[in-house]
Amino acid sequence: MWRDSFRLQIFCLLLAVLAIVVLVHNFFQLEHLDDNTISGSNWITEDNVRNSRSQTTKTTRKPYCGYKQQILSKSEQAEQESLLAAIQWPKPLDSKIAFGQSTDPSHSDFVIVKPSALFRVGDELEVLVRMKDFQGKPKQYGGDYLQARIHSPLLKAGATGRVVDCHNGLYKVFFTLLWPGEVKVSVSLVHPSEAIQVLLRLREERPDRVYFKSSFKSGRHSETTECNVCLSGDLPVCNFTDLYTGEPWFCYKPRKLSCASRISHAKGGYQKGLLTQEESLLFQSDVNIKRPILSSGPDSVIVKPKAFTDSSRTDGAEDPTVSPSGFYYEDQWRSRTQWIHHFNQSDDITKCLQGKVIHLFGDSTIRQWFEYLTAFVPDLMEFNLGSPKNVGKKIKFPCHGPPIRFSTVFSSELRYIANELDGIVGGRNTVIAITIWSHFSTFPVEVYIRRLRNIRRSIIRLLDRSPKTLIVIRTANVQALGPEVSLFNSDWYSFQLDSVMRKMFSGIAVHFVDAWEMSLAHYLPHNLHPNEVIVKNQIDAFLSYVCPLQT
Repeated sequence: MWRDSFRLQIFCLLLAVLAIVVLVHNFFQLEHLDDNTISGSNWITEDNVRNSRSQTTKTTRKPYCGYKQQILSKSEQAEQESLLAAIQWPKPLDSKIAFGQSTDPSHSDFVIVKPSALFRVGDELEVLVRMKDFQGKPKQYGGDYLQARIHSPLLKAGATGRVVDCHNGLYKVFFTLLWPGEVKVSVSLVHPSEAIQVLLRLREERPDRVYFKSSFKSGRHSETTECNVCLSGDLPVCNFTDLYTGEPWFCYKPRKLSCASRISHAKGGYQKGLLTQEESLLFQSDVNIKRPILSSGPDSVIVKPKAFTDSSRTDGAEDPTVSPSGFYYEDQWRSRTQWIHHFNQSDDITKCLQGKVIHLFGDSTIRQWFEYLTAFVPDLMEFNLGSPKNVGKKIKFPCHGPPIRFSTVFSSELRYIANELDGIVGGRNTVIAITIWSHFSTFPVEVYIRRLRNIRRSIIRLLDRSPKTLIVIRTANVQALGPEVSLFNSDWYSFQLDSVMRKMFSGIAVHFVDAWEMSLAHYLPHNLHPNEVIVKNQIDAFLSYVCPLQT
């Protein structure tokens, strides 16, 4: 009997040893995966987007990251391919277009269709934009990125337009006329189609054009190494991939210190020399970056009032794809999807937030909300703002996890929004605001989709356990652009990410503050961190969800 027991113990021991060997082997394969190998990955090529729906689990693409890959379910793969297909951008007929044949905003023009027609509030106004090159010849293909708005300067009124690419050098812009009086049309070329192709190439081939660094310290010895979502080369790395979300993050390993000695994260800098001499001509501030396109005829129409109709009222339905989602009138944002109360006195905000726990997650654009609220309502320090660990008079907003281009952040403060949401109990007095977009503009869109997918899962779990929790998403916004900024944070990058975000969060119980339209429709110059009057309108929209008007 004892011999049988001894044999059984030996057999179990051998099985355990074999399991450990297999585990180590698989881990080694994962960490040293060949760049040309990918299985069940989310990386796909533009050529196979159209015919990939029937083979969602077999789509392949050489990953730009050899350390980490995703294994997606069929539904996740199908959603991702649908998102990528939805933001595909038209290409020029020829991959090599001489600068003189690229879009020239000074030669291009627009015309108002039927400018003498009788327009009333609520009617649609159509504008035709005709693009030409530097030789004055009409363009024969689309792909230019335009921004358009209507406005009445004396009324401090403005709204955005919906641009439709006809793929032949012509563009139609549709505006909903939302207030009476003289309404002017403005159209701008943000980037010519030829420049968009350069931005596409940089996003796919040079995700390292913004690099990051971390400091490691032990005793008196310290080292700094480069970090990113993925790192090239064969140097040893520290794997800081998040254990819960699987979000990848790596730093080159210090020569003398351990990976556990990391103390901080920071933006390293921006790569130079990204463009050829010919490509650099496509990014000139006074030539083809955010340049106005002028009208060849009238640039305004007269709008008559529509009796018994208040166009600022809403039917209560909220849809992140409604365009326009609202408009400015007398410098106040009037939403078409929610009832907005304007919190003009600090006492109004104090009363609204009494007993609430407010969590603000994201980047420096939502930090503006934090700074506005604490400056406008000094006694807000008494409320429980931030995470439950930071109660009382200490107010803190956690930035989202890497990639994030802040100057210096302690490693212990690098938190992923999904993990933070999983730690929140929730309830009718819990309010969460999230924004995440700007720091993902240099990476392939799949990196952003992954982050949103993790956040969405956590939101759904939170709403499942605490359905009365209020969650508000702040969208992206436009900003000032120059030759360098365009390569890293172009509005076109932000527009693509924002489009993905709106699709991924539609259909679940979250609300939206449309910072994109609020910044584009306003008369002030574009800014990554909008002027206080715009932030104030964002806060009004946000607080109107927290404390809705009784109607």
